Amino acid sequence: MTIRILLADDHQIVREGLRLLIERQPDISVVAEAGDGFEAVALAESFRPDIVVMDIKMPGMDGIEATEELQIRAPETKVVALSMYADRNFISEMLRAGAKAFLLKDCASTELVEAIRTVYEGRIYLGPSVSKIVARMYVHFVQQGTSPGEEKLTAREREVLIHLAEGKTNREIADLLHLSVKTIGTHRQNMMRKLGFETIADLVKYAIREGLISSDQQ
Repeated sequence: MTIRILLADDHQIVREGLRLLIERQPDISVVAEAGDGFEAVALAESFRPDIVVMDIKMPGMDGIEATEELQIRAPETKVVALSMYADRNFISEMLRAGAKAFLLKDCASTELVEAIRTVYEGRIYLGPSVSKIVARMYVHFVQQGTSPGEEKLTAREREVLIHLAEGKTNREIADLLHLSVKTIGTHRQNMMRKLGFETIADLVKYAIREGLISSDQQ
C-alpha cells in the first residue's frame, strides 16, 4: 500500500527537494503541497493524506496551529514535524499539538523516510538530536517534582483565554482568529482540563490573576 503524503512548507524549493526525496521510495507518494498552515488544513480535508510533513514556522497559521486544527478536522492524518531549530519550546508545543514525529531539516534523507514509515505504522519517531532534548526535558520535570503532563497553556490557548475573558463568544473568537468554532471549543476544554477549572468564571479569574486582562475589561 502506498503512503500518501502532503508537504507543508512556505518555501517552494524546500517542498521540491522533499518531493524528490520522498518519491524515490516505491511505497510513498506526494499527493499535495501547501505553502502555509491554512492551505495545509484545507488540502488535508480534501485529499485525506496518511501523513503531513509539516514545517513549523510558516506565515498565517503556523505548523503548531495547523497540527492542532488537523486533530479536529482530519484526525486520521498524522503529522511529521520538520524544523530548522532544535528549540525545546517548538518540540514540546508540536508534540503537545499532536505531531507523531519531530525532525530537524538537516537530518539525513534516510531519517525522514524512516520517520514517515514509523509514524504510518502508528509509532512515535524523534530524531537523535531531538531525542536528547526530550530526555533532558523529562529529567528536568522529574527533578522539579512535576510531571510532563502538568502542562502550561500554549500561546494560542492564552490568546483564546483573553478573548473569552473579555466576554467574546466562541463564534466571535473563531472569526477573529480564523479558526473553526469547534477548535475554539477544544481550546476551551483543554484550558479547563489543564488548569483544573469547571466554569468560564474560573478562567476569567485566572486571566485577571495572571495579568492577561484587567478587572475593568469584563
